[in-house]
Amino acid sequence: MSEMRAPTRTPEFEARLKQRYAAERRFKLAGLGAIAFSVAILVFLLGNMLSNGLGGFQRTVFEVPVDLSRMALSVPATDNEASAVRSLQSQGLPEIVQYAAEEALGSEGASQINSEAWRIVAQEVIADPALLRGSNTYSLPTNEDIASAYAGDGKLHLQPLANELAEQGLLHDAFDPGFMTRSDATDPQLVGIWGALKGSILTMIVTLLLAFPVGVLAALYLEEYAPRNRWTDIIEVSINNLAAVPSIIFGLLGLAVFLTLFPSFRSAPLIGGMTLALMTMPVIVISGRNAIKAVPPSIRDGALAIGASPVQVVFHHVLPLALPGILTGTIIGMARALGETAPLLLIGMRAFVATPPSGFTDNATVLPMQIFLWSDQIDRGFVERTSAAIIVLLIFLLLMNGLAIYLRNKFEKRW
Repeated sequence: MSEMRAPTRTPEFEARLKQRYAAERRFKLAGLGAIAFSVAILVFLLGNMLSNGLGGFQRTVFEVPVDLSRMALSVPATDNEASAVRSLQSQGLPEIVQYAAEEALGSEGASQINSEAWRIVAQEVIADPALLRGSNTYSLPTNEDIASAYAGDGKLHLQPLANELAEQGLLHDAFDPGFMTRSDATDPQLVGIWGALKGSILTMIVTLLLAFPVGVLAALYLEEYAPRNRWTDIIEVSINNLAAVPSIIFGLLGLAVFLTLFPSFRSAPLIGGMTLALMTMPVIVISGRNAIKAVPPSIRDGALAIGASPVQVVFHHVLPLALPGILTGTIIGMARALGETAPLLLIGMRAFVATPPSGFTDNATVLPMQIFLWSDQIDRGFVERTSAAIIVLLIFLLLMNGLAIYLRNKFEKRW
């Protein structure tokens, strides 16, 4: 038997081997560079939004002591806060607050107090009527002129006044919890995002309730029951094309169909959700079909072998195993729907909504649309509020995706 000889490593072979190793190292470095570049861009984007947006969660306020013990004010016995506020207004609370501001800030400083500042006092008094028996200091919002001057980006003639009041501790920036509970307003010192946030929540609920069951059932039918013929091929091609259609086309469809059928529900979350459901459904159908197709045929054969009916095979075995993949497609579709503005523009959700919607048929707007409207304003206060609203939108998106990922992992099964 002849002896085995080791392969000869010629100089040419060694040169080619070094070239392959060098090419592999360059490929790894290119991949690491791409990841580092993506992370750097993400960090820059998030850092820029945080630096601009954190100021949006604050507003400029005056510290004004108000003595209500000398005034014959009373809080009406009612659970309706709006009625109680109107009662205090009729009793002269706005004039009392204005007089206290003149005493604390001077006439020039008091002229820069926000016209709705007295409502802060009214709300605190309604929450704690004991405040009527003493003197307390309230943080009252300023108007936009003095707020811009205090930030160094506004009326130049008001900057000496702002600096003087700030040195006395009467003017400063404070965290604004009302930003999360108020709705839209014309004054950046008074705006909030609760109306838009609630509109987004209601719209996403309608979208999910329509798109998810219809998309899953369509995927099940096409993958498990539909005959393989020309019509099925046409349907599959149509669904694939719909997933790539620009979102504004779905807005035109919603305008032409839904608002024709329900003209009184313009700007309502119901119409917005139905329009976004049309856009989300093809994504769920495609991902659902791929997830169902990935279930091994042995699962179906085993279930049929022990006597399960075809319907039981689908709903008891195939669908539970495909559910994680279906939820992944749902996450992608819902995330896209949450950030859309173009289709909602066409159905009238570009509206000034000062009151949060109380149901699916009330006038409403959504967070992306609110951000779009504020970004068109020139006031510095709206610039910061826009960045703050973007941060809230990202947090809302992360929470929604986190819940979907949790459900996907919970229902995930391995074989």
